[in-house]
Amino acid sequence: MSQIKVGFVGLGLMGGSLSLALQKVSKNYYFMGLDHNPQHCDDALSLGLVDEIVTGLEDIKVCDIIFLSIPVDGIISVAQNLGSLAPQCTVIDLGSTKEKISQSIPQDIRKNFVTAHPMTGTEKFGPSAAIPDLYTDKIIVLCDMHLSGKHQQKVAETLFNDIGMKQVFMDAKEHDRHAAFISHMPHALSYALANSVMQQEASKSIIALAGGGFKDMSRIAKSSPNMWEDIFRQNKTNVLEAIHAFQAELKKCEKMVENEEWDNLNLWMKEANTLHDIL
Repeated sequence: MSQIKVGFVGLGLMGGSLSLALQKVSKNYYFMGLDHNPQHCDDALSLGLVDEIVTGLEDIKVCDIIFLSIPVDGIISVAQNLGSLAPQCTVIDLGSTKEKISQSIPQDIRKNFVTAHPMTGTEKFGPSAAIPDLYTDKIIVLCDMHLSGKHQQKVAETLFNDIGMKQVFMDAKEHDRHAAFISHMPHALSYALANSVMQQEASKSIIALAGGGFKDMSRIAKSSPNMWEDIFRQNKTNVLEAIHAFQAELKKCEKMVENEEWDNLNLWMKEANTLHDIL
């Protein structure tokens, strides 16, 4: 049986972890990598994340499956510069926004593409951050699948099933609004929390007093600013809606504390507790 060639454009946490996950389920893959960072290329080879490093998109186009695991603006750029693709080639982007990516793919290769968002990650980045179980039991949102070819749909669904992901199908526009509330706004909140504390508290006080709650809420403020700038730009309208909704709730809390409306504050907190009935 001939090996399936899998290409990764981007050799960081997401691409590297996906390589490790695929290596666990089959020995029939040959991995090729492309990254603008020479150190990432060297690290990916030494860590066994790829079998070969290539230097351009023309080289990666020989692959049966290509993953775009780079910032969302980069995904659009690559999609628009790929040129023609073999009919059976499957390109899967892993961007955190979907509508602009889906709309930006050239029509002559749109069937080659599957637009996906794995709901997983850590605050770490680079090949050394890759872990084999990053995707296990996590949600993968597959968007605008009616625009993907039948072969590409089957390839993507089989692959994500093989690495233990739970698949959800969604319109790209709908995805971006939900992601703004569930993922993008919480990142904005974490950055804001980190900055507000750093501007008020001395570093020694932060180290001495910061407990689990603060560490949990501020952890994702360690995430790549370049990546999240792109996400906020692409999903601007939805991110702003989510931030305004959060500000309204925080304002309620402020008023109740200010006016000593303790019973109302207690009820407001109990309403928030019901989130755990869903999660």
